Amino acid sequence: MVSIPTEPIGSIPRPLSLIEAVAAAKDGAGADLDPLYEDAIRDTIERFEETGSPVITDGEQRKYHNFWTYCVHGLSNTSPEGFKIPFSAGHTRRMPRLTSGPFRYKRRADTYLDIALRYAHVPVKQAVISPSALSLMYPDEELPGYSREEFLADLLREHESEMRNCLAKGAHKVQVDFTEGRLAVKIDPTLKLLHGFIDLNNLALSRFSAEDRKRIGIHTCPGSDRDSTHSGEADYAELLPSLFELKAGNFYVALAGEKDRVRVLKIISKYLKPDQRVFIGVVSPIDPRIDTPEEVRDRVLEAAKFIPLDQFGTCDDCGFSPFCDDTTTTRETAFAKIRSRVLGTALAAKELGT
Repeated sequence: MVSIPTEPIGSIPRPLSLIEAVAAAKDGAGADLDPLYEDAIRDTIERFEETGSPVITDGEQRKYHNFWTYCVHGLSNTSPEGFKIPFSAGHTRRMPRLTSGPFRYKRRADTYLDIALRYAHVPVKQAVISPSALSLMYPDEELPGYSREEFLADLLREHESEMRNCLAKGAHKVQVDFTEGRLAVKIDPTLKLLHGFIDLNNLALSRFSAEDRKRIGIHTCPGSDRDSTHSGEADYAELLPSLFELKAGNFYVALAGEKDRVRVLKIISKYLKPDQRVFIGVVSPIDPRIDTPEEVRDRVLEAAKFIPLDQFGTCDDCGFSPFCDDTTTTRETAFAKIRSRVLGTALAAKELGT
């Protein structure tokens, strides 16, 4: 019997009551919010397990304010007027900008893992933000008394510590979110920005053993917020050859939302290395329609024509609500899509096994 691993990416839409309470609170914190966060995490894990997904997350229920800046939101040495990320729906998200050194995380993702593991009965993966994404916090002009080189050294140390904590505490996988990879292709067609991102992330990944890297993955997508993307028009052909140069054992590639999946699959098959596994996105969180298991099955069978089965898996294209105030997708829709991913992957595995 053929077995095809399947994993989620990360976020699940938060309950409306939690979104409203967090919006009214300073920095999304406070003892009065703790019971709401706890209930949301417990409910998310219960419903995640009901889908049959063999690997789950906590839905990033406590990642304030989003998947990108959760670890630095609220730092006293930052300004809100940082790097701007425009989305196709017409809105913009912004990163904080560093105003002085030193750079330190305010919170780490392994603290979220602690809570999730109390409730979960199946393996839990933990997503963390990439060093390259956080490198965009440093301003164009050098900060007095705190060079960019000093910043990058601090950034890599903070990232490594977070990753090691997640691995040590028993995360099934540690997924490095690298959504800025495709965005870099859009921003800089010369690809210098992308190559700089790859080099920086490899500096971090090279600090881990080959055995550790089997549990480390890289997620790439064109963004996912309010049913829109930030770089859907950027050509995957410009990103994927560099992506597979990253020193990780697993890759999660958004594909269900692509217009020409076969073209992307051919590129993946060309650049995927023998010691790497690629998880192909088979449901798109920003498409409001709920995929049927049969549709997912067909996407899996399509991908299996190009990717060796022992290097193949399936996933969602992206998290369902990477930004905590996004209400365009309901929790019910998210879990229905996840259920279709699980069932459709199983249908394909059965067919491939015969």
